[in-house]
Amino acid sequence: MRRELRLYLILRGAALRAATQYRGNVLTTMLAGAAYQGSGFAFVWVLLHTFGTVAGWSLGQIAFLYGMRLLSHALWLVTMDGVGFSDVAIREGQLDRMLLRPANPLVQLATNTRSLMPFGDLSMAILVFGIALTVADVDWSPASVLFLVLAVIGGALVEASVVVMIAGLSVRILDTWAFRLMMLDAFDTLGSYPLSIFGSGVQRTLTYVLPVAFVAFLPASVVLGRTGQLAVPAWLGYLTPVVGAALFTLAYLFWKRQLRGYQGVGH
Repeated sequence: MRRELRLYLILRGAALRAATQYRGNVLTTMLAGAAYQGSGFAFVWVLLHTFGTVAGWSLGQIAFLYGMRLLSHALWLVTMDGVGFSDVAIREGQLDRMLLRPANPLVQLATNTRSLMPFGDLSMAILVFGIALTVADVDWSPASVLFLVLAVIGGALVEASVVVMIAGLSVRILDTWAFRLMMLDAFDTLGSYPLSIFGSGVQRTLTYVLPVAFVAFLPASVVLGRTGQLAVPAWLGYLTPVVGAALFTLAYLFWKRQLRGYQGVGH
């Protein structure tokens, strides 16, 4: 584990150094990421300015939820967004080269990117969440702060686990772009709003089938004291860190299993 972490830091550092060679590109790419995520929150602001609340959630509370989801999203992007382009790496033969090196292929794949757009996502996430902390009514304590940090990490692992699982499918299917886009769009769109706007059946589906609720809605409901509207047991909100770690472990094992049968794009 220590060796893989060191390797990851070396490869990620090299990728970032390469990406920052052109200052104009750095600025425009990060601004593009920030603008994309900022436009999403601007829509939320207009919606709440018009209707006042959404499913009983105020602007400050939805900003908290939105910022929390965006933090988790940006965290996995900043650390391993290269996994999201696994099908491209496989079709272009990059995975073949990775398998010949004495290093974890997933670590190499995770750092196989030079895009700085995730850092734009991260900057907007910090801005939105910082604003939310000033307007959301939260009874803070050391325990709630610790839970929030772990929940953000857990949410990042939940979303990353989906991407790693799709990377495993890429080994067999080769072209998973549409499926990956559909799944990530579901997390992006559905995860940014209180799931209590849906019926109990949809809430359960987005908890037990596609775990969107664990990224932000459930833990945010716990922190904000809004568990009364949940269609699932409130204690599930506390399990986001555990669920994230478990799903990522399962996704990694699935990836390794699929990799055993990899024969290259020419076979």
